[in-house]
Amino acid sequence: MNRILFFLLYQFLCLKNIRTFLSACCEAFGMKKSELFDAFDLFDVRDFGKVIKSKIFFQEFLISNFFEGDQYCCLLEIKQTEAKYTETLETIEKYFMIPLMKFISATEIDKIFINIPDLVKVHKNLLAEIQDSVQNKNAENLHQIFIIYKDRLLLYGKYCSHVESAISLLDFICKEKEGVRLKLEECSKRANNGKFTLRDLLVVPMQRVLKYPLLLQELVKYTSDSTEKSNLRLALDAMRDLAQYVNEVKRDVETLREIDQYQRSIENLNQCLLSYGRPKGDGEVRLVHIFLFDVAVIVCKRRGDNYEMKEVIDLNHFKITNNPTTDKDCRKWCYGFYLTHQQGQSGFEFLFKTKELKKKWLDQFEMAISNIRPENATFNSHHFRMHTFERATSCSSCHMLLRGIFNQGYLCPKCGNGAHKGCLGKLGACGRTWAPGSIKNNKFIDWILRSCFMLGETPSLGLPKMLVIRDYFGVPSPSGGPPLNAQIGDVIEVIYADPHSSWWEGKILTTQETGFFPSDAVKPCPCVCIFRHHAESELMERENSTYLVRYRSRESREYAISIKYGLVEYYKQHSLKEGFRTLDTSLQVPYKELGSGLAPAVLTPRVLGIALARYDFSSRDTRELSLQVGDLVKIYIKCTNGWWKGEVNGQVRKNTLIHHYSLEAQV
Repeated sequence: MNRILFFLLYQFLCLKNIRTFLSACCEAFGMKKSELFDAFDLFDVRDFGKVIKSKIFFQEFLISNFFEGDQYCCLLEIKQTEAKYTETLETIEKYFMIPLMKFISATEIDKIFINIPDLVKVHKNLLAEIQDSVQNKNAENLHQIFIIYKDRLLLYGKYCSHVESAISLLDFICKEKEGVRLKLEECSKRANNGKFTLRDLLVVPMQRVLKYPLLLQELVKYTSDSTEKSNLRLALDAMRDLAQYVNEVKRDVETLREIDQYQRSIENLNQCLLSYGRPKGDGEVRLVHIFLFDVAVIVCKRRGDNYEMKEVIDLNHFKITNNPTTDKDCRKWCYGFYLTHQQGQSGFEFLFKTKELKKKWLDQFEMAISNIRPENATFNSHHFRMHTFERATSCSSCHMLLRGIFNQGYLCPKCGNGAHKGCLGKLGACGRTWAPGSIKNNKFIDWILRSCFMLGETPSLGLPKMLVIRDYFGVPSPSGGPPLNAQIGDVIEVIYADPHSSWWEGKILTTQETGFFPSDAVKPCPCVCIFRHHAESELMERENSTYLVRYRSRESREYAISIKYGLVEYYKQHSLKEGFRTLDTSLQVPYKELGSGLAPAVLTPRVLGIALARYDFSSRDTRELSLQVGDLVKIYIKCTNGWWKGEVNGQVRKNTLIHHYSLEAQV
């Protein structure tokens, strides 16, 4: 009798608790009864599937109410598409790869499926972390997940660069082996009722890795909280960097095929062409045919469909010298320039059919020489040389990946730092990644002074101060040293900063702790009252174009700006080659002194829009323009293949291409 009473009491209390929960779901959270289970479904475990479904409804309901509508949709899309994609990877492995092992060789399996098993493992873990973040942590750590997984997703470089070959091999095997083709049809029916073939599914991973930046870009767009938005931008930058890396690896694999074709067509060539760098082009020169690479020129004679190698010219020992006198003859094969030996030994003359061909080849030769002897190769006592990094490596300056699979960037053998070509002039002294001791000579201090000025401080004696605008507690971690934990409102004294770097070094004034922090986690301290003569005195020893924003007086809240200028008068007396290497002349007639009748009529293309460069981009050949963070770009043509034609800092060339991935939305 007691057992019966105990059971009835137990049932009553359990059902009461379950019904209280169900009532709260309806009354407090506004959920529909159709979305919930019945009390006895849980108590008697008679429909546990419905209980689980109700739990999912409840979790998604809570998430949708925590986030704004568009933001929630973005988070849901990231979570759901990742789940669907992981399922697709598992389908490829389970229903295609494993069954085919009995029908084709292990070598063919490796070539067709590349690294699918590795991708399955990575994405199972990534999916679990994304689901946990969205469902249980309000997506607060979602940005950290993508930043951490950036290195693990480098697997896509190998996959995307070999997927075309994999599909070609699959087509060949299906054509040659009827049994394999029938087996694939059977596998497709088991996997998805024949809706998608293996050929269709092999393309999906390449599409997915390039979609992460788009998903995060939409999430950033609909996120209103400034701290959260800033964190998500870090994740967006990481995924964009990954996408660019994958594209460059794919591009390099195609370049390797091109080099292999050159190797096969040139007879009596004992050296591997890969050691000469990337090909810049080949074509007819008077009497010979040349193949231009980053490091060398191969001079050949045509022998039918092939070429006989006559000489290899090592560009490390030569410089380009123009020969403008030949341009006046206006005859065939009279447009030329010289390759002059730096030690005075015999040089070479190259003659071309037309003036346009000469200009094209002259630009390509100059680009090749600038690649092996970059302008800032010895900056700050470094000794940078073009280098092939065996493993994926990040630039020591901007911390973005060195992209591609060979000659990805430059290595200093003295300190071991690697860098992009465009970042060579931004590194600290050789021997250490950062140079805190050189702060007073750091030009970036002038940049900071353009935005801030602290009351009672003398910037020439003290160091610039920055205000923390978002919390940072060591994630992601800096590569240059220990992290500096900082909270919103802290004031950091800058020890070392580079406008092109995502990491700065500083000290929190209240705790005296030093370390590295993200450059986007701070902003200049608010300007305060300072008199004009103090501002002029402060700017006296600064670079031209440095400016200082201040309040006019203690009573007035109006702003004033003091600017250090004098470039016009300076360049009337000095050569413009200081800023423009090929313009060896002084300033003759300043723009503002031109009379209305003297103004030249210049025809310029129609500008479609103005964009801001958000990342550095180093050109690889003369069709591309290099970009630096902050460059304003005039857009003339928007091509659908991922490249735009435009103008940067007055540099315009025919067929100039600018990679739009390096650009923000139009401003």
